[in-house]
Amino acid sequence: MRLQIDPESPVPIYVQIEEQVRALVAAGQLRPGDQLPTIRQLAVDLGVNYNTVARAYLELERAGVITTQRGRGTFVAGIPDEARQAQLRAEKLRAILRAAIDEALHLGYNRDEIAAAFREEIGRG
Repeated sequence: MRLQIDPESPVPIYVQIEEQVRALVAAGQLRPGDQLPTIRQLAVDLGVNYNTVARAYLELERAGVITTQRGRGTFVAGIPDEARQAQLRAEKLRAILRAAIDEALHLGYNRDEIAAAFREEIGRG
């Protein structure tokens, strides 16, 4: 599992981790039953605080994306039904849009400029 953390992003690191795991599950790159790194190992790999990864894993577990089995590890949860898969995809799309909007706002664009650019780009599709 390869995750990329952007420490300069206005998106909290735990949210970046959570969104990337959700995206990997939604894209089928992480499948039900796949084991995730331990919290400690992922924290070391990403160079972030243990509690940051623990919070991301907690949120993912609350959402039913992953499951932790005491003494065995953390795994991608069972096969999601179609409604759950659709929900994961919709959440990923919102996360992509939220990240783009947050970055644009951070760069000084106002909401009207962002909306106009979005309408223009979506019209090209």
